[in-house]
Amino acid sequence: MGTGLQSKHQAASRQIKNITYLSIVINVILAAGKFIVGLLSGSLAVVADAVHSVSDIITDAAVILGVHFGSKKPDSQHPYGHGRIETFSSIFVALALLAVGVGMVFYAAIRITGNKVLQPGIAMYVVTIASLVLKEWLYQMTKRVALKTHSSATYANAWHHRSDALSSVAVLIGIIAMQFGFHFGDQVAAIAVGIMIISVAADVVGKSISELAESAVDENTVRQIKQIISADDQIRQYHHLRTRTVGREVFLDLHILVDPALSISAAHEISEKLENTLHSRLTRPVNIVVHIEPDLPELRK
Repeated sequence: MGTGLQSKHQAASRQIKNITYLSIVINVILAAGKFIVGLLSGSLAVVADAVHSVSDIITDAAVILGVHFGSKKPDSQHPYGHGRIETFSSIFVALALLAVGVGMVFYAAIRITGNKVLQPGIAMYVVTIASLVLKEWLYQMTKRVALKTHSSATYANAWHHRSDALSSVAVLIGIIAMQFGFHFGDQVAAIAVGIMIISVAADVVGKSISELAESAVDENTVRQIKQIISADDQIRQYHHLRTRTVGREVFLDLHILVDPALSISAAHEISEKLENTLHSRLTRPVNIVVHIEPDLPELRK
């Protein structure tokens, strides 16, 4: 990994760690508050929301570990780096989400069959609204970092925050419903939250599996790569363009056709120029392999 590529990777890692450490602090405060209020009030939805916040703390730790080990430099046994660790980290986050969602639906259903009813108090409103505001803000901040750094694990964690915010919305609706006489509003809210969380988990797992299956990078990035290549008038044609993602990095290889009369040094300069342009124009770290070919009829595609 070149110096410029390494510094870009390290800067992205710092951003991810900073927002995730902030997330841990907020989640510890919210989990404690929700557990106290949920246990004192007897609200299953609030307790489930507290468990969700605890799962957030666990997945925050998974993201930090994934980024730490995934950012290690390539070595003799891992010549393409350790980026796949971040992908596995995102799968772990998604599985944690899935477990929380299934558990919420299960225990809410048991609570309904048990015909247990509770009366909401002001503390339930306070902790739920505070959770909603803080977790939605945390979602927006984490998502911004995830998109900027192209981190699938951080993106999954952002959605973990969003699912917590959505769960707070559902809990709030359930509390209001109970105020108006719908005694099972708390349990129905917990079921609704659980279903939403399961849906998010399935989406994250699908995207992570796609990455492990060596899928190409997103269409916008591919389009940008093609535009950069086509803008160089010394490159007469290109083919065999292939991309894949390893963690936050893009691995790219292609064949370019240049003037057959050029010297090896001149052809190499064209290749070097293309690599430098791709490094500077793409927002995520990129590893490039360029195969140079003479522009001859039998080599054109």
